[in-house]
Amino acid sequence: MNRKIISTAAAPAAIGTYSQAVKAGDTVYLSGQIGLDPATMQMVEGIEAQIVRVFENLKAVAAAAGGSLNDAVRVTIYLTDLAHFAKVNEAMARYFDAPYPARAAVGVKELPRGALVEADAVLVLG
Repeated sequence: MNRKIISTAAAPAAIGTYSQAVKAGDTVYLSGQIGLDPATMQMVEGIEAQIVRVFENLKAVAAAAGGSLNDAVRVTIYLTDLAHFAKVNEAMARYFDAPYPARAAVGVKELPRGALVEADAVLVLG
């Protein structure tokens, strides 16, 4: 299988032993993104800003892979407070077109760097 590492300066640099994304055939696996500003590597303030930054980061990595968020077939959302789930739905309506990808939302105790939200995705190109 042909495997290609995807990387872009338009999204935060990996802060651990992982790649921003890996393309295997026509499938692209996007690593989880939190609300880090790629220019400063600092967390943006507030849940709304973090949700937007998460989707902007995913969008940038998808573009670097030659796709878009509309190529997503699966998205997983991780929230430290599931009360913010409606805000995620509102944002997803701005970043994804119907038909929407499959999705799971998971409540978690905490996320890296004190993030309030994280999301990852799987894209299929072509």
